[in-house]
Amino acid sequence: MTMQDTTRQEAATRTLAQGRAAGELELKRTEFDLAVQLGHIRVTAGASGGPPRVAQEEIARLRAAEGFPDALREHVRTVGTVEGAELLSISPARFTRLARTGHVTPIRFYLNRYRAVVWLYLCEELVGFARAHPALLTGRTPPALRSLLEEGEDRRARNWRGRRLGMLLRATGDPWERAAAIASVLDAVTVAEVVTDPYERSRLRVLRPELVPARPESPAAHAVVERLLLADHPDEILWHRVNLSQALREARESCPAPRPSARTGQVAQAPQAVPRGGHSLRKRRGPYGRGLLRRLRLRRAGAVG
Repeated sequence: MTMQDTTRQEAATRTLAQGRAAGELELKRTEFDLAVQLGHIRVTAGASGGPPRVAQEEIARLRAAEGFPDALREHVRTVGTVEGAELLSISPARFTRLARTGHVTPIRFYLNRYRAVVWLYLCEELVGFARAHPALLTGRTPPALRSLLEEGEDRRARNWRGRRLGMLLRATGDPWERAAAIASVLDAVTVAEVVTDPYERSRLRVLRPELVPARPESPAAHAVVERLLLADHPDEILWHRVNLSQALREARESCPAPRPSARTGQVAQAPQAVPRGGHSLRKRRGPYGRGLLRRLRLRRAGAVG
C-alpha cells in the first residue's frame, strides 16, 4: 500500500457516511439533510468524488453543544400552514396571505395524497418574523398586499426556488457546477437561448443538480413537481438568464467544455437540445420557437459534420 493510499484510508476512518452521521447526531435523515443545507452541519468532500462525509471532529463538536440534541433539532424543525399559524397565533388564512406575498419563505414542500402542494416553513424563521413584523399579524391587511392578492400573486414557489438555488450555489465553488445549478431552474428553450453551444449544454446537463431529493412516480404528481422547479415569472426568468450568462463566462474561463478529440478522429454524438426536466422545443408555439429549433438542428449538424 502506497503512502497516498494509507493517507486516504486514514482520512476515511476519521469521517462518517451521512447516514451514520445522522444516527450519531440523533437526527432523521431528512432533518440531517436540511441541517447540512442550512450550514448547521459541516461536511467534507468524499474520497474520489464520492458523497460528502462528516468528520468525527464535527460530530464531537455538535454533540458537545449545549442542549444537544434538542437544540439541533429545533434548528431544522418545520411546520405547515396550520401549525405555522398556531405558532404565530393567527388564522391559517392570514398565514397563507403572508406566504403568498413573500413575507415568509418555504424551506421545503411535498405533495399530499390529493397531489396538493404542502409548503413547509422553518419554525425559527417564523418566530423571527413575528418579532420583527408584529403589525402584520393583527388588524386589516395593508392595501398594497390586498392588491397583490387580488391580482393572484403567489410567491411561494418562486421564493422557494431562489432559496434552494442559493443553497446549491453555496455548496460548490466549481464554475461549471454553479452554472448548471442556475440552468436547473430554467426551461430548455431559455437555456438553449443563453447557452448556444451544444457541448456546453451537455456539460451543464451532466452536472445538473436535483432541486428535490426524489420525483414522484405518478405522472400527474410528477407534472405538479416539474412546474414548481422551473422559473415562471418574467422577472425571475430574466434574473436567472443574466446570472447564467455570467456564470457561463466564468466557467469558460476556468475550463472549456469537453469536445471531441480532433487528433483521434472520433466525433462524439451531438448533445441533445433539451436537458432533462426541460420543455421540448417542438412544444414552443409560434414562429420563434420553430426558428430556434431549426437553428439548433443546423448547429448540431455542423457540430457532427
